[in-house]
Amino acid sequence: MKKDTSTLKWRNHSTCVEFSEKGEQMEVRLQSPACEVFYVVLRWEAQWPQQVSILGDHFERGYGDLEWRGHVTDRKLPWYFLVNTGESIDALGVKTRAGAICYWNTDPRGFTLTLDVRNGTKGVQLGDRVLEAATIIYRHGLAEETSFEAACEFCKLLCDDPLQTDEPVYGSNNWYYAYGNSSYSDIIEDSRLLAELSPIGGPRPYMVIDDGWQPIRLSGQSCNGGPWERGNNRFMDMEKLAADMKEIGVKPGIWYRPLLTSERHESHFKRRTSEGDGSTILDPSVPEVLELIKKDIRRFVNWGYMLIKHDFSTFDIFGKWGFEMNDSFFAYREEFKDRSKTTAEIIVNLYKAIRDAAGDAVIIGCNTIGHLAAGLVHVQRTGDDTSGIEWERTRKMGINTLAFRMPQHNALFQVDADCVGITDKIPWELNRQWLQLLSRSGTPLFISADPKIVDSEMKEEIRAAYVTSSKFIPAGYARDWMNTTTPEKWVLQGQEVEFNWHEDAVLEKK
Repeated sequence: MKKDTSTLKWRNHSTCVEFSEKGEQMEVRLQSPACEVFYVVLRWEAQWPQQVSILGDHFERGYGDLEWRGHVTDRKLPWYFLVNTGESIDALGVKTRAGAICYWNTDPRGFTLTLDVRNGTKGVQLGDRVLEAATIIYRHGLAEETSFEAACEFCKLLCDDPLQTDEPVYGSNNWYYAYGNSSYSDIIEDSRLLAELSPIGGPRPYMVIDDGWQPIRLSGQSCNGGPWERGNNRFMDMEKLAADMKEIGVKPGIWYRPLLTSERHESHFKRRTSEGDGSTILDPSVPEVLELIKKDIRRFVNWGYMLIKHDFSTFDIFGKWGFEMNDSFFAYREEFKDRSKTTAEIIVNLYKAIRDAAGDAVIIGCNTIGHLAAGLVHVQRTGDDTSGIEWERTRKMGINTLAFRMPQHNALFQVDADCVGITDKIPWELNRQWLQLLSRSGTPLFISADPKIVDSEMKEEIRAAYVTSSKFIPAGYARDWMNTTTPEKWVLQGQEVEFNWHEDAVLEKK
């Protein structure tokens, strides 16, 4: 990209793509008053060094598959990518909250940026308005930088307004031992254990009530949607529960799935019916739907909940998980009711509605698109679920996302690599390492502990971890992230620490 300021335009009948270039930044705008537009595709020819390694991002959460690799021509690199040229770490990407879903492809002859400006699977109908499709950022790395330092400096360029919290975010979440089978009395017991293990006098921890509190439990399954105006018969009074949790000494948090409901709404509210259970996926392009969501969020805040975790919106919009999106984004052919906005704009407006209604509450985005949520969530779940049942899932998902999404920490949001699931199904010898890494990483620490199995040794180590995570400390990083998808060699609080994540080796040593 050139250093001077210039503007270029490409036209085809009434459709115009405008490029405004200034230094290492290029703004891309789209006008098309008469035609539907599906994609804008930009191509650069490049002379690569003979050997390069490339790191891309993910559409939403990571699925244990973030890694440095060579050219893979059909590999989509969502939002940004970094290139190790052997002399420096160079980076290209788009700024957060773009008007398009953006991804890159590299090949031995150059690289391509695709701006997906569709409305669902149909073209967007912009009318007379101008779409701010994307702002492209380029950074040439410095020779003296490490790969991690270069990645951090680049991520800082991508977001102008990351949300900050006044105090560190840490605490407990009941999902990975309860998996939706919980109650008022269970949350009170969880809260008492959390208060017992938390540092005295420091910022209070969050006790997050995850899925399972809502009144509708279709076929006895979890992850169901609304209505959200009350708890089920195992929870009942959600406002009183929040007050009781505060009295114990923890901050109440609550889980929420905004776009799924069993309520009967007017047909224009609906996007589609969820398969199998008769529930409805709401259309976030409809203003009345956003008002319903705002009403839910305000209700949670009025009940006394100080943290809101909103979940599943990417799956409910696309019908796919992030790891399934390489070939096509959507699982079905459908547009939104409002055809004038791109899918990316509709998603940003959904996140903004939640943020605006939440007031002073901390927002955690889960199954949200981080590059569109930056500036609208305080904390982002950056990886797929860890586990209280299978250590291999925690090893694959948690460690990978912590290592490879760490450059985004405090640049886009606070990075949440998910919980330490403490149950009798996971060897403590492995979980204690995961606990140590998370607590000393400088990122939010959430523990999901079955109170029945937490013994005195575990309590001592959890208490020490909470002391560390209750303070703002420098971000840790993986020294070997360019060589493995599951780094073992970390720098934490200025000290080099090596972990052994392999179950057989750890248990054999014991």
